[in-house]
Amino acid sequence: MEENDKPNEEQSEQDKKQSRRKFLRNVGIITGGAVAGGAAMYTGIHYEGSKLPSGERLKLLAQDGRLLEVDAHHVTEVHLPESELLMQQGREGLPGHKWVMVVDLAKCRNARKCIDACQSAHHLRPEQYHINTLQMQESKKTAPYNLPKPCQHCDNPPCVSVCPVDATFKRSDGPVLIDNERCIGCRFCIAACPYSARVFQWFEPPLAEESKDIPYNIELNVPQKKGTITKCLFSADRLREGKLPYCVSACPNGVYWFGDEMEDAVTNGTTKETVKFSELLKQNAGYQLMPELGTKPRVYYLPPKNRLFPFEDGDQEEHKG
Repeated sequence: MEENDKPNEEQSEQDKKQSRRKFLRNVGIITGGAVAGGAAMYTGIHYEGSKLPSGERLKLLAQDGRLLEVDAHHVTEVHLPESELLMQQGREGLPGHKWVMVVDLAKCRNARKCIDACQSAHHLRPEQYHINTLQMQESKKTAPYNLPKPCQHCDNPPCVSVCPVDATFKRSDGPVLIDNERCIGCRFCIAACPYSARVFQWFEPPLAEESKDIPYNIELNVPQKKGTITKCLFSADRLREGKLPYCVSACPNGVYWFGDEMEDAVTNGTTKETVKFSELLKQNAGYQLMPELGTKPRVYYLPPKNRLFPFEDGDQEEHKG
């Protein structure tokens, strides 16, 4: 009997091991299915035996979509490396928010302080722009005005749909971001963007050597990397801290309003005045750039009326002479 029982005991022990490994694999915690020294290599759950101690039951979602229950005693807290944490939270966004920007064209005097602040924060070269101011004029007889143009953070972004590696993506709270850990430099997104809001890193970025040991922050896109794309991020890192974007805070003339569409509130970066987003657009004939494209921008503009600066008609000066 003892000899007959021995194979059964060995088989029973083998079944337990197989059952245990199957459990861990279903939860999605065996890394690469590796086994070292007879023990499964895994993270997130600490398994101490075949018998589960009594305690609170936790529900976990397996990789194949099944919902599983495990004893809370078997779950240990996992502390992600800073780089992985930044990557994870950068893609998740801030729940319960929909960020919007309003640009008052009547107030822009091309001070370019918004550009300076943006370039400094994102380690850009002088000729690189996440936001730039363009001089616009509808016709020879109409007054010129300055138009700040960041990424429009479209709700239907063509740049996202053409990216083959999920490097550029649309967050639930509004911003369109880019992950330079994934970016392969194909530049499909540059070709797809109708607002020319993206820049390719042809050369080694400034401060590359000084920032090489800094964990990559997807919300700041620093450190920058040669051969990848860089763009306006709606200052997603500042939003996480409850602050206004770099460009909004730096403007001395009250050009920018920024806020949350879900709260129907935007705040002026210069005056700190907060108003209703919907009323600001309604009372000032707010509009979007090229709405006919169906991209649904999250940046709105107020027409350049009641300018802070006078309009001088060059033709009139010529006629006077």
